[in-house]
Amino acid sequence: MERSTKTARELFEELKENNKTANFGYGRKPMLVNVDLQRWYTDREMFPSAYGTAEQIEYVNDLVALFREKQLPIVWAYVAYMESGEDCGVWSIRDQSPNALQNVKVGTPKAELDARLNVDRAKDIIIHKRMPSVFHETNLSSLLVWHGCDTIVVTGGSTSGCIRATVVDGLSHGYRMVVPEECVADRHESPHYANLYDMAVKYADVVSVSNVKDYLNAYEMAGH
Repeated sequence: MERSTKTARELFEELKENNKTANFGYGRKPMLVNVDLQRWYTDREMFPSAYGTAEQIEYVNDLVALFREKQLPIVWAYVAYMESGEDCGVWSIRDQSPNALQNVKVGTPKAELDARLNVDRAKDIIIHKRMPSVFHETNLSSLLVWHGCDTIVVTGGSTSGCIRATVVDGLSHGYRMVVPEECVADRHESPHYANLYDMAVKYADVVSVSNVKDYLNAYEMAGH
């Protein structure tokens, strides 16, 4: 194992400056998957443990507007559990603190998508998940097939948890995974940047949000 005195952020910034890893690139058609941008993670006024920022939400809304303009599919995933927490399964053993995930209950403010998000409940797809990856025991795979998508742009949180899990599963299913750096967040910068680094080397194209915007602005759907 190579040793270093550099921080995870420094390692990631160096990688961005000199990344020799080949990009997966964008494919024929992308889907936007927004992960767990619910008040439990974004509403700092109500929930002190929240870590999302207003800037992150603005960037996500920018992408949502472009995806909608191009008539591309948009997914909002949120995590929540029944009152007893029984559907949290073995995951509930790890953390018994007040901020534990199993305390996010269905139908409560913690499970609500942030009101600042540009959600179209008539057209956007909303997925209720219970595990880190949006793929796990949801209909995301069949939706990707139905919409003919081969590329997934992932936003939300946490970078080291549900974002990484979704990215690894997406790659494992054969999709090109794209993570706009400004659109993901974590509780602490060390796991955030360490996982951005790891995803950029192995599992995804970690790019700027402006890179995704440029791609979408130039995107033309086949047959149009």
